[in-house]
Amino acid sequence: MPDALHDTALHEPDQALHVEDLTVSYGATPALWDIDLDVPRGVMCAIVGPNGAGKSTLIKAALGLVRPVAGHVRFLGREVGRMRGRIGYVPQRHSVDWDFPTTVRDVVEMGLYRSLGWLRRPGRAARTRAMAALAEVGMQDYAERQISQLSGGQQQRVFLARALVQDAPILILDEPLAGVDATTEAVIIDLLKRLRDAGRTIIVVHHDLTTVQSHFDWLVMLNVRIIAQGPVRAVYTPENLRAAYGRQLAMIAVPTEAP
Repeated sequence: MPDALHDTALHEPDQALHVEDLTVSYGATPALWDIDLDVPRGVMCAIVGPNGAGKSTLIKAALGLVRPVAGHVRFLGREVGRMRGRIGYVPQRHSVDWDFPTTVRDVVEMGLYRSLGWLRRPGRAARTRAMAALAEVGMQDYAERQISQLSGGQQQRVFLARALVQDAPILILDEPLAGVDATTEAVIIDLLKRLRDAGRTIIVVHHDLTTVQSHFDWLVMLNVRIIAQGPVRAVYTPENLRAAYGRQLAMIAVPTEAP
């Protein structure tokens, strides 16, 4: 009954992610300033902006990993604390201690701990789900390999499998394509698009402007403040690129003409 009462007070439930008046500061320097943002359900959204624009900070603040100075965030109308287990998160690869002695399958099974409980060892069903997730990213043959023995692109695939095994309606990835090879990028993008087409919401901090139009259908352009947001065709314009990155980069990253 308490959940039903809470559901009557959902805030912007039609939005996968709703951010309102969000400000984050590191000391006296604002990392994000007065952010208002909506990402609808069922899109594949890129968050782009120059270095230092606050892209990763926005994701971490939304997930409750960074405390904001002001503002609030809702996922599917609920506070993030009520969405644990319903949001899959893949952090930046350099933020992970890859020397931790554990196997690839163990890493993926960690995505099931919330449903299993921390004191229960994964059983046959959990192992089956972990192997299915690894197969989705082409890493099933590496299940018993130590995570530290993998290449950067392989490690990124494993962390994506860990997020997949949660079966969460929202998947958030912080620069998943940074430093990966072309084959891994193709595997990740193909999988993310299939998840989007199945109804999940995909939110990606992205660094490569040249692939925004081919990979994504929703775009958030950020530089401490929101520059623009909406469908890629409407947002990816020379004017918005210039406002976010400056004149020189805007001339390089010219939007392609619509067919």
